[in-house]
Amino acid sequence: MPESIPSHSVGLVQPQHLYFDQALKLDCGQTLNKYELVYETYGQLNANKSNAILICHALSGDHHAAGYHSMEDRKPGWWESAIGSGKPFDTDKFFIVSSNNIGGCKGSTGPNTLNPDTNKPFGADFPIVTVNDWVHSQAQLADKLGIEQWAAVVGGSMGGMQVIQWSINYPERLRNAVVIAAAPRLSAQNIAFNEVARQAIITDPDFHDGHFYAHNVVPERGLKLARMLGHITYLSDESMGKKFGRELREGKIKFGYDIEFQVESYLRYQGQAFVHRFDANTYLLMTKALDYFDPAAEHGDSLSAAFEKAQARFFVASFTTDWRFSPKRSQEIVRALLEANKSVSYVEIEAPQGHDAFLIPIPNYFSALQAFMNNVAEECH
Repeated sequence: MPESIPSHSVGLVQPQHLYFDQALKLDCGQTLNKYELVYETYGQLNANKSNAILICHALSGDHHAAGYHSMEDRKPGWWESAIGSGKPFDTDKFFIVSSNNIGGCKGSTGPNTLNPDTNKPFGADFPIVTVNDWVHSQAQLADKLGIEQWAAVVGGSMGGMQVIQWSINYPERLRNAVVIAAAPRLSAQNIAFNEVARQAIITDPDFHDGHFYAHNVVPERGLKLARMLGHITYLSDESMGKKFGRELREGKIKFGYDIEFQVESYLRYQGQAFVHRFDANTYLLMTKALDYFDPAAEHGDSLSAAFEKAQARFFVASFTTDWRFSPKRSQEIVRALLEANKSVSYVEIEAPQGHDAFLIPIPNYFSALQAFMNNVAEECH
């Protein structure tokens, strides 16, 4: 934990809550008559409200994208490297909003919040949500904040999918779209990874059909396995090799099934840490939303047709060793945008870190991102 808040950080921040009385109709056919969103803001909104940026989080992310909640915080927000004074998302220039999606587990209405009809946690009764639903709820958040148009909507991984959906659903409400390490839809292999993770959770004896809260237990084993599997896909073979190789924890083989290799120790630690900060039902919901995302499906399976009404300028970035959402997937997005006659900048970054590279301040990546965002800032006066 820091002895003091670093000077380049946005500093101490507090989550804020907004309640929505207007009904939110979901793609699954159900309706949330009321819901709550938790969000944080960084920087100052200018007089004409032209400098607002929306940050969309990835699967295991939330509203806490930057800064610290207290001096005792062990870790800052998940995108601390990119948000703050002098950083790509410069809080001296922009007013930045980061919200926790509905279905999340960090305060927004989701499986671990109370169902007003039963006064018990929703659990498995919480409806399936989609990227489309998240974008509609974020648009209602923008309405409440008085933001008619975002200077940019930004996201990596699952967050990038939300950016794509924003550009399609609300073309007049964002001037720029920043899509990082994303894909226009999941491959069969990615859906398969998600299904294995879900099965690990669902078949845990402590899952109780999603109503484990009532039993005062957590499907710890299943959630831990799901995170371990997911974490492997976020890293590259190269980065795991450099970090761990085949190093033995005690320097010798013990001929057993306990932890022997350092990489085993790392994965078990990551899995166990995740159990204490995430909700199993939310993990199921988020992975399903990823599986269902396919904006081209409503346009004759043509992604370029899906982008036809988009008005934003696009910045698309990919990373060479990202095999979860490979550069080819970003290139599909770029090709479709060009076919639809849209403005797009594309950069492929040489990086050994795999999918997680989008969270890391790699010089070439941040230089390209900052150059684009400097142009965005010039439009905000």
